[in-house]
Amino acid sequence: MHQPRDHDAEPVAWREAGAGPLIVLLHGLGGSRISWEPQLAELSDAFRVAAWDMPGYGCSAPLPVPSVRFSDLADAAADWIRTLIGPAGRAHVVGISMGGMIAQYLAASHPDVVATLTLLSSSPAFGLDGTRPDDWRAARLAPLDAGQQPADFSERVLSAIAGPSITPEALAGQRAAMGRISADALRRSIDCLVTHDSRSVLGSIRTPTLCLVGACDDETPVAYSEALAQHIPGARVEVIAGAGHLLNVEAAAAVDQAIRAHVGYRA
Repeated sequence: MHQPRDHDAEPVAWREAGAGPLIVLLHGLGGSRISWEPQLAELSDAFRVAAWDMPGYGCSAPLPVPSVRFSDLADAAADWIRTLIGPAGRAHVVGISMGGMIAQYLAASHPDVVATLTLLSSSPAFGLDGTRPDDWRAARLAPLDAGQQPADFSERVLSAIAGPSITPEALAGQRAAMGRISADALRRSIDCLVTHDSRSVLGSIRTPTLCLVGACDDETPVAYSEALAQHIPGARVEVIAGAGHLLNVEAAAAVDQAIRAHVGYRA
């Protein structure tokens, strides 16, 4: 196990561990760079593993735009990867939930920086189940409008989307990650997330793609990953039993094993 190193750089801050081929980790709406502690610990035996604070989150600077678009976040991710590995390098990109959405746009618009793509608990578009963007947005902005900070309601939100077998330690780690988000950053990300629809660009992705989803995920159910795989040429779906939406900490060993296999790891 390699000791993680924090880089509180501008414009993007990140945590990394290990050395070797680069794996980058993109967290979800309620996460930050410390959402990925199991992967930073376990994958760093053979890889350089780097987890960002999304722009505006944690120690990363907000994007200098009036409203955040997925294209902006994909551009920021591409710039960050080039900072890590140079202009000619490529990374194995792993994203969960909103991070998986960002990864889709990244692979479509910056294929030169993506070696493989692993999408956890994600989807090709917002509202596949008929959810109305305005309703979803209003429900998630309500505690912020009432003056609360993300840390104030992290336990309620995260417990609701976790599977039945999440450990108290894993949930506490995700609460700590959500506690690093400011109210303004979360508000901007909520506004961005409801615009998600990558279906028009997914067919252009030629990067080897794996879609991982928990069998107990009610937030982005198995059907959403199957829809992703239908749009991305050659993509595969793996369903992890007993896990919910917080897949990388609920089933860390299974996720780590799947990532190793997908990126072609050889001991």
